[in-house]
Amino acid sequence: MENREESPADERAPTPPERGLLHIWKSGGPSEQLCPERVLLSKCVLQVALGEHHGLLLSQGGQVYSFGELLWRGLSVPVSAPVLEESLLGRTVVRVAAGGFHCGAVSEQGNVYMWGENTAGQCGLTERGTTANITVSEPCPVTVVDNEVVPPVVVRVVDLACGREHSLALSAQNELWAWGSGCQLGLVTNTFPVWRPQKVEHLAGRHVIQVACGAYHSLALVRSLPQQNYTTQKPPEKKEQGQSPRYSSTEREEPLAVDDAHYCPLGVELTEVMTAEMSPRRRRPRQRLRPGGRSAGSSPGSGAGLCPYSEDGKSNTIQENLPAGTKLESEGHADPLTQTDGSPKSQPLSGWTANKNSFNDELELQNLLQKLSGHSLEMRHASGPGDTDSLSSQTSDDSYVSSTPSTDIFTSSYKDDMPIKSQTNNSGGVAGVYSSSSPVCSEEVRIYLEKERQALQGQKSSSLTDINQKGKTGPNRRRSLPGTPTHGSPRRRRPCACGPSSAGRTQAAAPEEAGDILPSLETEVWSWGRGSEGQLGHGDQLARLQPLCINSLTSEEVIKVAAGSHHSLALTAQCQVYSWGSNMCGQLGHINSPVTVPQQTKLSDGLRAWDVSAGQSHSLLLADGDCVQPVLLYCGQQQETSSYQSQRSCQRSPNRAESYTVRPTLLPFCVEMGYVSRVCSGGQSCAVLADHNVMGFISAIHELASRERQFYCWLSSVRKLLMTPLFNRESASPSLGEPCTHLFFSLCERLVRLSVLIGRHSTSLSYFLHDVQGRDVTSLPLLTHTEHFLDIYKEYCSSVGDFQVMGGFQSLHKLSLECLGSQQTILAQLCVSNKSAGDDVDLVSLLYWPLQQLHQYGRVLLKLAACYDVLTTEYQSLHQGSCQYESLSLSLLRRKKEAETTFLFWKTHSGKNTEVLRLPQRRVVCESSNRSLTLQNAGRFSNHWFILFNDALVHTQFSTHHVYPLTCLWVKPVTENSGGLYAIKITCPEESFTLVASTPQEKNKWLRSINQEIDQVLGGGGQGSSPGLTAMSRTASYKFTGEGRFKDARYTGGWLAGRVHGRGNMEWPDGRTYSGNFKNGLEDGYGECKMPNKLLDKPDTYQGHWREGKIHGFGKYKYANGEVYEGCFYDDQRHGYGMLSSGKLARTSSSVFIGQWVHDRKTGYGVYDDITRGEKYMGLWVDDQRHGNAVVVTQHCVYYEGTFRENKMSGTGLLVSEDNTAFHGEFSDDWIVSGKGVLSLANGDSLEGLFNGEWTTGLKVVGTYYKPAVDGAEDKDRNNLLRLGQYVVPAGQRWTCVFDECWSRLGCDSAARGERITAWENIAVTITSARRHCPNLSRSQTKILEGLEFIPQHGEPVTTANYDNIRRYLTKACETPHHPLGWLVETLVTVYRMTYVGVGSNRRLLRQAVQEVQAYLTHFYSIVRFLFPGLPDDGGIIPDPPVSPSKSRHNSDTSDCVVVVSCSSLLLPLLLPRLYPPLFTLYCLQEEPEEAQYWDRILRLNKQPDQSLLSFLGVQEKFWPVWMSILGEKKQIVSSSKDACFVSAVETLQQISTTFTPSDKLLVIQKTFEELTQEIKPLLDGNFLWCMDDLLPLFLYVVLRARIRNLGAEVSLIEDLMDPNVQHGEMGLMFTTLKACYIQIQRESTT
Repeated sequence: MENREESPADERAPTPPERGLLHIWKSGGPSEQLCPERVLLSKCVLQVALGEHHGLLLSQGGQVYSFGELLWRGLSVPVSAPVLEESLLGRTVVRVAAGGFHCGAVSEQGNVYMWGENTAGQCGLTERGTTANITVSEPCPVTVVDNEVVPPVVVRVVDLACGREHSLALSAQNELWAWGSGCQLGLVTNTFPVWRPQKVEHLAGRHVIQVACGAYHSLALVRSLPQQNYTTQKPPEKKEQGQSPRYSSTEREEPLAVDDAHYCPLGVELTEVMTAEMSPRRRRPRQRLRPGGRSAGSSPGSGAGLCPYSEDGKSNTIQENLPAGTKLESEGHADPLTQTDGSPKSQPLSGWTANKNSFNDELELQNLLQKLSGHSLEMRHASGPGDTDSLSSQTSDDSYVSSTPSTDIFTSSYKDDMPIKSQTNNSGGVAGVYSSSSPVCSEEVRIYLEKERQALQGQKSSSLTDINQKGKTGPNRRRSLPGTPTHGSPRRRRPCACGPSSAGRTQAAAPEEAGDILPSLETEVWSWGRGSEGQLGHGDQLARLQPLCINSLTSEEVIKVAAGSHHSLALTAQCQVYSWGSNMCGQLGHINSPVTVPQQTKLSDGLRAWDVSAGQSHSLLLADGDCVQPVLLYCGQQQETSSYQSQRSCQRSPNRAESYTVRPTLLPFCVEMGYVSRVCSGGQSCAVLADHNVMGFISAIHELASRERQFYCWLSSVRKLLMTPLFNRESASPSLGEPCTHLFFSLCERLVRLSVLIGRHSTSLSYFLHDVQGRDVTSLPLLTHTEHFLDIYKEYCSSVGDFQVMGGFQSLHKLSLECLGSQQTILAQLCVSNKSAGDDVDLVSLLYWPLQQLHQYGRVLLKLAACYDVLTTEYQSLHQGSCQYESLSLSLLRRKKEAETTFLFWKTHSGKNTEVLRLPQRRVVCESSNRSLTLQNAGRFSNHWFILFNDALVHTQFSTHHVYPLTCLWVKPVTENSGGLYAIKITCPEESFTLVASTPQEKNKWLRSINQEIDQVLGGGGQGSSPGLTAMSRTASYKFTGEGRFKDARYTGGWLAGRVHGRGNMEWPDGRTYSGNFKNGLEDGYGECKMPNKLLDKPDTYQGHWREGKIHGFGKYKYANGEVYEGCFYDDQRHGYGMLSSGKLARTSSSVFIGQWVHDRKTGYGVYDDITRGEKYMGLWVDDQRHGNAVVVTQHCVYYEGTFRENKMSGTGLLVSEDNTAFHGEFSDDWIVSGKGVLSLANGDSLEGLFNGEWTTGLKVVGTYYKPAVDGAEDKDRNNLLRLGQYVVPAGQRWTCVFDECWSRLGCDSAARGERITAWENIAVTITSARRHCPNLSRSQTKILEGLEFIPQHGEPVTTANYDNIRRYLTKACETPHHPLGWLVETLVTVYRMTYVGVGSNRRLLRQAVQEVQAYLTHFYSIVRFLFPGLPDDGGIIPDPPVSPSKSRHNSDTSDCVVVVSCSSLLLPLLLPRLYPPLFTLYCLQEEPEEAQYWDRILRLNKQPDQSLLSFLGVQEKFWPVWMSILGEKKQIVSSSKDACFVSAVETLQQISTTFTPSDKLLVIQKTFEELTQEIKPLLDGNFLWCMDDLLPLFLYVVLRARIRNLGAEVSLIEDLMDPNVQHGEMGLMFTTLKACYIQIQRESTT
C-alpha cells in the first residue's frame, strides 16, 4: 500500500488523482440540488471516516488528515483543506475511525491512537491524559493489554469503531475490546467510565467479522457456529433469544459479581433512588463540548453511559422537573405509537418542557413501576448540576459508523429465568417508550406496561422478536447459541483469504480463516446497547447490557452491518438491505412495521446493493445498476427543518423530517464521480471514494464483481423458487423413480455447493473493490483458488448431465407443474435462455445456464491481463487463469452436448435389454447400428452391434451383450493386407478379437474414438494418442471370469498390453490374496500371499520372491499349524538353504532345523535342535532323515560323533560323557551300544570287549579291563580311537548351501562360474530395489545403500593404494543385509549361533567351531576374489605399483614395507565380531580348569604391595619406579604402596578384553610393551635394550596387576586365529611372552 500499486493504472499513470478520489456532501437537501465537493489531495484516499461534525481521511502512505469542527482544538477546518495529523507521522496508519466527538487510528503494528472528547472515557486512559481531562488534543497511544494470560501481553489491534461515548477495538486474535461508558460496551461491569480497554467476554471464542457503533448501540457481525455444535443441545423452554441454553443458573451468574437487583435477565441495568453510594467518577459533573465552543453540564450518569440515562445532555428542561439521578425508561413501545398505515407517529416533545408537573410525585411513579415489573426499581441520586440525561433518547445529531473486520468465538448470554418479568421490567424508567411520543404521565406508563404484559402472555421468549418474526425459530435459533464464556480466547492469527493488502492492512469485513477459501456466509448479527428506537432489532425497545443475537438475520447471509445514530443496516450477500430502528426521516428505506425488527429495504428492480452506510438520519447505499458503473442510492431526510439549528440542543429524540423518501432513490450525480468503491456516512454528511477507469482496469474489476453478484442473486432465486420446493416435495413423496430421485438430490446438493461458492466469491469481490488500490490483482480468488472453482463447476455439470441422461427432466417437469402451479410465470422470468422449445427444454437450459459464467470469467480476466505488460507476473497469472476458465467452458459445453446426445440415444433405443446398460455417468460416443463395424469371420446371418461408451465397449448380439471396460482394453490397427480388410484388433485380459470396418474412414473414426475415450478414462486429456500407442502400460481394476488360475479373482494394479504386469493386488473369492509384482500375466518378483486353511481355520502366509507364478527365491512362509520356514524356494518347493521352526516352547514338540533342503526335503548338512528332548544334531541328512556323519550333544553335556543311518545311530561312533568317560564302538540305535568297543574311564582305566545295552540305563560287558602302564607309556592306538573329530563332517563341507545362495544372488550357477559384470549389475539392482521398496530405512541405512549403488573399480590390479578402498567397500557391504555379501555374513552368523549356542555350548565342539570359522573365511575370500580378481591368493603379497627411476631413490626407504593379504587379515575383522560371543564361550569352557588355577594365583599374589611383588617376581631394583603421579601430582612410592607401578601399562593391557579380533588383541599387547618401555626409559640410559630375563618378570607383574579374567581363553583364541604372517615376527614374540606369563602364573607357587 505504501510504495506499490497493484493495478496497472497506478503503474502506467501514477498520478494520484486517478485513484482514491473523495467526494463529500451534506445530506438533507433535495437530491437534484446536492453538489458533492471534491477533496483534492496529493495522494489517493484509502479510507474516510465521518463523525458528527468532523471527519478523518487516510491517504496512501498511512497519513491521516482531519477536517470539520475540531472542538478539542477549537478549530474549524474546511473539508477542502484538511489538516495533517503530524503527530502520527512515522507511524503507518492502516485504519481510522470517527466517533461523535472523538477520533481513533490503528497503525500497521496494531497500536491504537485516540484523541478528541474524553468526557466518558471514550479516548481511554492515554499516556498524556488522566481521568480529569475532558479532551485529548493530540493522538495518544492507548495500549490494549490482555491481563488474563501470564505474563500479560499487548494485544495487536486491526480495526476500530467509535460511538458517542464508547470505542470498540478488534484484535488480531478476533477478540473485541471496549472502553468508554454505557451499556453499549457490552462489558460485565456497572462501574463507568471504563478507562482501560476490556475484553467483551460475551463474544469470546466467536469469530467476529465486523463491528459497527451507533450513538449508543453496537453491532457485531459474527460467524455462526458449526452445525454439529447444536445437534445434541436441547434448548430449555424459557430462554432469551440468542442466549445459551447450556448454562445452569450458577454458571450464568458467575461473570457478574453484583446481585440481581442491578441486572435484570435481559441485561437492562436498573437504578436506585434512595442509595447515596456513588463512585468518585459519578460525582464529577461531565462537560459536553458544543460545536460553538460552549459546554453544557450533564449528569454523572450520562458520563457513565448506562442504559437508563439519556444519550446526550443538550436539553436542560427535564432536570428542572426531576430530581437529580432520576432515570425513566420503558422500552419496547412500538405498536401503541404506530399509525394505521404502519408508519410511526410523529409527535413533538414539547410536552416535556411545557408540562413540568408530569412527574411531580416521583415516589408514586416508582411504586407504580415496581408493582408492574415485579422488581424493585432502584434509582441512584446524582449530585451536582447538569442532570440532563435523565431520559433515554437519541439526539438528532448522533451518527457514527465504523466497520471492523476480524478473523472465531464462543459467546454466552444471560438466560432469562423470569421471562414475563424481564419484559415488563424496563430497567429503571419509562423515558425510552416516549422517545417519540407526546408528554407522558404515570397513567400512560401503566397502560402501556399492561398492554405489553397481556401481549406477551403465553410467550416463552423474553422479547417481542418471536411475535413479530414468525418462523424464525428452530435451527436458526440454535445456530446463534453462544458458547461458554471464557477468560481467554484462541490467539491465532488468521489471514484474509482474499489476500492481504500490499502494506499488510487488514480490510474491513474481509479477513477469513486460513483454512477457508472464501469468506463465510453463515453469519449472525449481534447487538447490544440502548434500544429505545428499536435499533437493536430484537422486537422491543429494551436495552441490552450484553451482546444478543438477532435471530431473524441468522440465515440471511449478512456480510456487512452499519449503524447510524438510531438505526441499523445489514447488507446480505444477495444484495438485499435490512434496516431497523428510527425511521423518523425515512432512513430505513421502507414504511414497514414494526421498525424494531429487521425489515427489507425496498429497492427498485434491477438494483443490487453491495455497500451500505448510515448517518444521523439518512442511509447511503452503493448498488449495481444496468451498467457496470455503480450507482448511489439515498434514503432519509431530504431537507432540513427551518428551526433545526435552534432546536438541536434541546431535542430528546430524533426529529421527524418534513420531507423524506419512502424508498431509496438514485442520486444522479454519481455518474460523474467515476467508479465508486466505498460509501461512508456520518452526522449529516455523506462521502464516497471513487476511481477513474484508467485503461479499463477499474471497469473490468467492477464488471467481474457486478456479474458475480447478479449471478448469485439468480442462483438464490433458482434455489428458492424452484429447487427447494421440488426438493421438499420429492423428499416427502418420491415420484421421480429410484435412480432419478437420488440423482435429483445430488443435483440439488451440487447446486447448493455452487451457489455457496458464488456467494462467497461475490462477497470477496466486494471486499476487493473496497480496497482495490491496495490489493494485488493476482490475489483474486479466481486465480488463487482456480482448482476449487473448476472442481465445483465440473461436479455441477456432471450432476445435471447425469440427471438428463436418465430422463429425469421429463418427470421433473411434471413435478414442477404440480408443485409450483401459479409460480410458473415467476419461473419463466428466471429462464435467461432464448430457446423457445418445450417446457422440458426450459428446465434443462435453466440448470445449464450457470456454465456461461465460466466464459465470463475468462473474458474479464483477459481484459484485466490486457492492462499489463506481457512480461509481468500479473499478465502471466491473469492470462493463464483466463485460458483455464475458457478451456473448462468449452469442455463442459462438450459434456453438455454429450449428455443431450446420450439422452436421445436412450430415447431412440429404449428397451429392457438396453436399459441394463443405462447408467448416469455413461455417455454414448458412437455405435454401429448402420453395420459400419462387424466382427471378423462373423456368420452371414449374425447380428453384431457395437456401442462405444465413455467407459466401456459393448458388443451386443441378439439378446446378449458383452461389456468390455475401457480401462482394460487395448486397441491397435491391423495392417491392411491384400484382402482389403480395414481391421482393428481389440485385446482384453481374457480374450482378443478383431473388428472389421466398412470403410477406411470408419476404421479411423472408431480407432480415434476408442483411443480418445481410453485416454480420457485413464486420466489423460482425451485428445487421443497415436493409433495403437494409447497407454500400453496402465493401472486398472478387473474381475476375471474365465477359467484359469485367476478365475473369479479381482485384480487391481498394473497392466501391459492386456496382461497383468507390475505391482498389483489379486483377491480370490475363497480368501486367497496376492499383493506384489507381476510379469507377463504371472506372479514374478517380490510378493505377499495369503492362502486360507479351512481345516485349521488359519491362513498360510508367504512373503518373498516369485518367478513365473511359482514361489521361487528367498522368502518366509508361515504355515497355519504354526511352523515357520525362512529360506530358499524353487518351483513352490523348499530348496537350498532354509530354517524351519516347528511349534513353540509351550507345546509338546518344538524344534528348529537350519540347513540344506532339496525338493522340499532336508538333504545335506543341517543342524536340528530338538528343544523338547534337549538334543542338538549337527550332521548330514537325506530325505528328511538323519543319515551320514554327525555330531550330537545333549543338555547333559553328553557328546556323540559317528554315523547315522535311517534316522538313528548306526555303526561306529564315539561317545564322551561330562566326566570324560569315553566309549568307542558299535551303535545300533540312538544311545544303544551293540558290538565291539573300548570304554575309557576318567582315571585312565579302560575296558575292551563286547558291549550291549542303552548308555543311559546300563551296559552288559564281556571283555578285558586294562590299567594304564606303570612306566607311563601311552597306547597310541587306543588314544587314536578316542580322538575327537574323526567322524565329524569336514568344516569345508558344511553350509555349502549358504554360499551357493550367495553365488546365486550374484548371478552365478555355482562357485565362481559366472560373469563378473553380471554379478556387479545384480548387486546394483538389488541395492536400488531395496531403496525403492523399503521406505522404513533409517538415515544411516539409506546413506550406506547410496554408497553401495556405485560399482567400484574391480577389474584393475590391486595395489596398496586401492586395497584400502576394497576394505572400506566390504565393510559397508557387510553392514546391510540387502547386499549379497551382507546377507551372507548375516546368514553365517545365524547358522553359527544356531549351532553353538544353547545345547551347542559344549567344550568338545571348540575345535569344530574354530575350523568352521576358518572355513567361512576360505569360502568368503573366494567370493571376494571373484568380485575383485586383482586380489592375490590367500597369504599373497600385493605388488607395489611400478615407479619411475626418478622416484626409485626417494622410495627406497619404504620399499621394505609390503602388504600381505590373507583371508584372516581381510575378512576376520568383518566376521569375527559377530561370531565372538558363542566362540569365546567355548574357549572359556575349554580352559575352565586352567582358568581356575590362574585366577586363584591372581587373587593371592595381588594381595602384596608393589615392591614386595616386584621383589617376589625377581624384577631388578633398577626397574622399580620411585615416583607415582596422582592427578598430576608426583608422590613417592613407599613400601606399602599398591597398584602404583606401571599403571599405564596395566590399564592398556586390560583393554584386551574389549577387542574381538586377534590382530586387535595383538595391538593391545604391543601398546602394553610400548607403555612399559616409556615408563622404564627415565630410569635407565637412553640406549637401553630389553633382554628376556629382564622383560619377563616385569611383564609378569603387569599381567598380575591387570587381573584379566579368562586370560587363557584370550591366549588360545589369539593362538588359533592369528594371522600366520605375524607368528614369527615382533608381535609373535610379544604374544609368546604373554602366553609364558599366563603359564608361569598357573604354576607359580604362592608359598
